[in-house]
Amino acid sequence: MGCQAESGTPVNCFALVNYIPGELGRFLNALRVELVTGCHAQSHVTVLPPRCLDASATEAWATVQGVSESLPPFTVTLDAIAVFPGTNVIYLAIGQGYSELLSAHSSLCHGALNNREAFPYHPHVTLAQGLEPVYVEASADLARHRWREYTGPRSFLVNDLVFVQNTDSDEWLDLNQLQLSAVSALPVR
Repeated sequence: MGCQAESGTPVNCFALVNYIPGELGRFLNALRVELVTGCHAQSHVTVLPPRCLDASATEAWATVQGVSESLPPFTVTLDAIAVFPGTNVIYLAIGQGYSELLSAHSSLCHGALNNREAFPYHPHVTLAQGLEPVYVEASADLARHRWREYTGPRSFLVNDLVFVQNTDSDEWLDLNQLQLSAVSALPVR
């Protein structure tokens, strides 16, 4: 997801994410800014990648609510820094929690949320994207160095999902949040 901070007009592009909390989230947010100056996107793991919907956001959110009743909270552990070939996206690979994310994605990717995705779903945490190709390897090396130096937690609990909408300035807006351990949705503040 993009790193621009300008306000824009909402567009028909939605995703479902879990924001990384606590010390780990703060570290990853700072690393994203170090790798991509001006990046304001909060670190997250994407459960449903960005997609245009044929249905309304309300219908899509109802699908999330219905499916989430069968999704228990689970732990995600972050592993090594890698780069997706072709797109040059620098990311943190996922160890524990990978299969749970695949399962959640599969469960949610139907009905109002069904969409042909640009790439096969590969759970990860994006650290940098949109870099000039000449800077990718040096940026990936810097990310690896920072990740080796980091002494805090490398796992987090996925216990909520946030339904987000993109804007024409590539800013992501939080629309709804749902706790996996509870059935009721919480309004975004």
